[in-house]
Amino acid sequence: MEPHYLNIQNLKVTIFQAYLFWENIEKNLQNIGLRLSGGVREKTDLIVLPEMFNTGFTMKSEELAEEMDGKTMQWIKKTAASYDCVVTGSLMIKEDGKYYNRMVWVRPDGEYQYYDKHHLFGLGDEDKHFSPGKEPVIVELKGWKIRLAICYDLRFPVWLRNKNAAYDILLLVASWPDKRSSHWRTLIHARAIENQSYVIGVNRVGHDGNQIYHSGHSMCIDPLGNTVYYKPEDEDLYTFSINYTELEKIRRQFPFLKDSDDFEIN
Repeated sequence: MEPHYLNIQNLKVTIFQAYLFWENIEKNLQNIGLRLSGGVREKTDLIVLPEMFNTGFTMKSEELAEEMDGKTMQWIKKTAASYDCVVTGSLMIKEDGKYYNRMVWVRPDGEYQYYDKHHLFGLGDEDKHFSPGKEPVIVELKGWKIRLAICYDLRFPVWLRNKNAAYDILLLVASWPDKRSSHWRTLIHARAIENQSYVIGVNRVGHDGNQIYHSGHSMCIDPLGNTVYYKPEDEDLYTFSINYTELEKIRRQFPFLKDSDDFEIN
């Protein structure tokens, strides 16, 4: 019998390193829709948008957060159906009187899963406006197991540790400022190497309403630390493919994960 991984297909991923219009949901959805319609020229499995892609990284949760049946979720469902692929990114969600920075994972049939950001960015007062998520989330696409994460989570390797090879891709959406872009680049490479997984990080570009500049540096890094995709500075819509057989080959040749420490997060 063939090993199961030989039957898992390559995954086509489309990332949109977007310029975001500050606190303007309508304009962001319109701009992203136009860019996708003009730029997605081949069948893709997954479209990834940045953190708080419909508003920018603002703390106006009471004014701008939506419910799960709101305008942005309806737009995501329509987009996923239109391109017959999964669409993911984060947005502000109001639920049961609380606010979350929620990364949604929406399938073409409208079904979805989500991850609420666990590590809230205290330096930007995110912890004063949002409630933290409690649980890690792994989703599946074409046999690939994908761990969802948001921006500041990247700094916490224990939270993202790939215990027992539970995931194949660490997928991170972000609004990471240029002045700490060296941290972003270094940590993404580290997470890929230490977890023997692909890491895909999708950031935004441009100044936000607080005049904080974001320089992108969206990337895909393979389990050996090699660059599959990398783009600084400019808005970019790009599709690339990653190979599951290559991932399994690396893990067989360098079986480091089996020697990792056993622990639980309380």
